[in-house]
Amino acid sequence: MKLRTAWRILGPYLWRYRRAVALGFAALLIKDILAAIVPVFLGRGVDAMHAGGFNLNAVLWLAAAIVVFAAVKGVFQYWMRVIVIGVSRDVEFDLRNDLYRHLTRLDAGFYGRTRTGDVMARATNDLGAVRMMVGPALMYSFETGITFLLVVAIMLSIDWKLTLAALAPAPLISIVVSRFGHLIHIRFEQIQRLFSDISSRVQENIAGVRVVRAFVQEEAELRNFERLNQLYVAENIRLAKLSGAFLPLLQALIGLTLLILLWAGGLRLLGGDLTLGQFVMFNTYLMILVWPMIAFGWVVNLVQRGTASLGRIHAILQEQPSITAPPVPVPVPQPLRGEIEFRAVTVEYPAGRALDGIDLRIPAGATVAIVGHTGSGKSTLVQLIPRLIDPAEGAVLIDGVDVRRYCPEQLRRQIGFVPQETILFSATLAQNIALGVDGCPPERIRWAAELAGLGPDIESFPQGLDTLVGERGITLSGGQKQRTAIARAILRDPRILILDDALSSVDTLTEDRILSALAAVMRGRTTILISHRVSTVRGADQIFVIERGRLAEQGTHESLLALDGYYADLYRKQLLEEELEAI
Repeated sequence: MKLRTAWRILGPYLWRYRRAVALGFAALLIKDILAAIVPVFLGRGVDAMHAGGFNLNAVLWLAAAIVVFAAVKGVFQYWMRVIVIGVSRDVEFDLRNDLYRHLTRLDAGFYGRTRTGDVMARATNDLGAVRMMVGPALMYSFETGITFLLVVAIMLSIDWKLTLAALAPAPLISIVVSRFGHLIHIRFEQIQRLFSDISSRVQENIAGVRVVRAFVQEEAELRNFERLNQLYVAENIRLAKLSGAFLPLLQALIGLTLLILLWAGGLRLLGGDLTLGQFVMFNTYLMILVWPMIAFGWVVNLVQRGTASLGRIHAILQEQPSITAPPVPVPVPQPLRGEIEFRAVTVEYPAGRALDGIDLRIPAGATVAIVGHTGSGKSTLVQLIPRLIDPAEGAVLIDGVDVRRYCPEQLRRQIGFVPQETILFSATLAQNIALGVDGCPPERIRWAAELAGLGPDIESFPQGLDTLVGERGITLSGGQKQRTAIARAILRDPRILILDDALSSVDTLTEDRILSALAAVMRGRTTILISHRVSTVRGADQIFVIERGRLAEQGTHESLLALDGYYADLYRKQLLEEELEAI
């Protein structure tokens, strides 16, 4: 990313704190002016002690002025750092919030092609590099620039020939800084990519630690991690070598500047063109210029790192969600009736077609079931209802309106969705159940938990509903996690309830008990059940059989048995399994 583009992106963030920025740079300007005046007093003090005798009174006054100016300069330097560095923290805070907010709006397609570790690296390391560019790099670039201009202006006013001679190596310094800055930028981008790889590897192994242990892959994963770590260290060493060569080369050029000043300034002092005080002042100013020259190299390093990191963050911020609200959304009825219709719906994935011309209608308040082979498109079908995905062709209508005309947030508030993969958060059981329902009373949470069959489990937990479930619900069994997700869906009092294979991890007796308890909740609501068990779906008003993305069969339990197709075959197999289990 080019520097101009980077500051154009950061401009709106800095504009929010324009008053603080103005105060910080006002303090910076005053501090630089005071710093530039002090050597003038020093030079006059030397002349007062050398030219025409020793003037003690003048020396004391000049010494007092140096102390006062230095103290006042220190006060303004303190506030400069506090204000400007504080603004950089504020910008980091805002940018992190914007990044997180944007991540919550992106759809499944983005997360399907982007690793979690890569996102985490951009939200941590890259944001830190951007903060360093906005804070120290911006502050020191202005400080060194103003100091350089003030000092060079004073030096030119004293002796322009000596000033030009002393600054002769400056163009060479600029070339070195530009070249090394480009190389540092390239190297840092590679380091950040490797850090993303490491973060992704760690995240995947922590999330899948049970699989790693079950397949005895600890040593293999350790070797893979060690290889990535070695590459990361090697790239950092290359960057360290680059920075290690950069600073000594810069200091050598600065040393050359001092050597030129001593030689040319000494000749002019001996020739009577300079007083001893002016010569001392010149040397002092040149020593002041050493810091800007060194700091300039450090600033270039920070800016190159910051622009590389900002480019990676900006790439995420440029991602656009495919699921968005229409410019003028149709108000979602309060409440929905719950009639759902699929009209010639086709869904395409990169791997192929998931649904192919589906036409079906679900009456409001009906309980329907969807069955089919694994990978037939059942989950894809129900994800279209809350607009988690959109069809490539056709339309999904709720209460006669295309769901793409509704505001997604308003629509989803009236849908209770229990996905195949249950996701719980590192919080209490009550907080997980009450997700999205603010201010829900404890008795209501307990009611939902008992309906979902969690009552006996809650009694066995050490702290009941206040028990922490751990990251991703790791302290709960598969069945407990599914029932927690069902309780979460029930608590929303949805008009449409979708259970996507939500009882697969419980035994048939528990399933029977949960379905019986849910019967009263499901009455009057549109309920969609996805299951591989006939016992789960046999009581549905309508059963839809999906085969290879197409609607193959539909009807009641009895009518589908009479068809002697996929559903009838599934029923016979499960009857045989039950008989074998009973033996």
